Amino acid sequence: ISNKLLSPHPRSVVSRSEFKMASSPAVLRASRLYPWSLKSWAQLLGSPPMKQVGRIIRVPARMAATLILEPAGRCCWDEPVRIAVSGLAPEQPVKPGPFPGIVDMFGTGGGLLEYRASLLAGKGFAVMALAFYNYEDLPKTMDILHLEYFEEAVNYLLSHPEVKGPGVGLLGISKGGELCLSMASFLKGITAAVIINGSVANVGGTLHYKGETLPPVGVNRNRIKVTKDGYADIVDILNSPLEGPDQKSFIPVERAESTFLFLVGQDDHNWKSEFYANEACKRLQAHGRRKPQIICYAGAGHYIEPPYFPLCPASLHVLVGSPVIFGGEPRAHAMAQVDAWKQLQTFFHKHLGQEGTIPAKL
Repeated sequence: ISNKLLSPHPRSVVSRSEFKMASSPAVLRASRLYPWSLKSWAQLLGSPPMKQVGRIIRVPARMAATLILEPAGRCCWDEPVRIAVSGLAPEQPVKPGPFPGIVDMFGTGGGLLEYRASLLAGKGFAVMALAFYNYEDLPKTMDILHLEYFEEAVNYLLSHPEVKGPGVGLLGISKGGELCLSMASFLKGITAAVIINGSVANVGGTLHYKGETLPPVGVNRNRIKVTKDGYADIVDILNSPLEGPDQKSFIPVERAESTFLFLVGQDDHNWKSEFYANEACKRLQAHGRRKPQIICYAGAGHYIEPPYFPLCPASLHVLVGSPVIFGGEPRAHAMAQVDAWKQLQTFFHKHLGQEGTIPAKL
């Protein structure tokens, strides 16, 4: 049980403010400030991830910004929801419903992340942030996952009076995107799915559903490269799901009846996202399914977040056990996040049957 109540917020507008920054605390050797995000893109490279070096960089800059706080109301359901599935946090828009429903999932970091669901709720969707491991009483690892857990979440969302049927949408990044592909392939009630840098093969553990099993794709750690800064580059670590016994790990996307949008960072160093999106497209079309939409972003890395989130160029990888690079050039990645956010909203509004959005600036 993890439903959270967000209190009503009055609309507050500060038309114009000035920020004078004589200095900026730097983490990971910050040396530049990019105005489009108002973020110090300190994490670029040079020191191990998450290590604060305590260095201060003087930035003689004067910046003007407009601050708008929206929406003016609730974005969560009032009452806690008690169901058998744990690891849920449903977010509801403030406009009268029913709303298109979306299940939102992240990757191998585990836990429950709600920020993207909250932002989408302000755009006219009822969004369920779904944890699938390493949260409260959920499994601590991804060694074995059962799709029945995800099926119960979908069925709960479909049964809610504030959710507009007949189907729901799926949104996932990285491992979450891969799980969205599996859900769309095996489960009923899925109308549309957005896959952000996901794999077309089952990764990291065994997936079970009603007597069927998807084994994980093989891993060859000898393919790990080490950058000059000491980070692991794991883009080639996974075996091809098109060859040998690893073909059994290929998610049977041809079973899916939903519409797909693949958002791909072409500088993704976590795995070969563009290759996976293209292979999913080939498999779908070979079986007479609708051709998915694939949008590729040159210079974008693995973690394509909502707009103005800072680039995550490297971090500790749970499955690898060491810091790895995720790719991405700051300017290109930032612009990709802005466009991807618009694209996924347009896609969901089109295919889940509710045009238009609630006014908001993010």
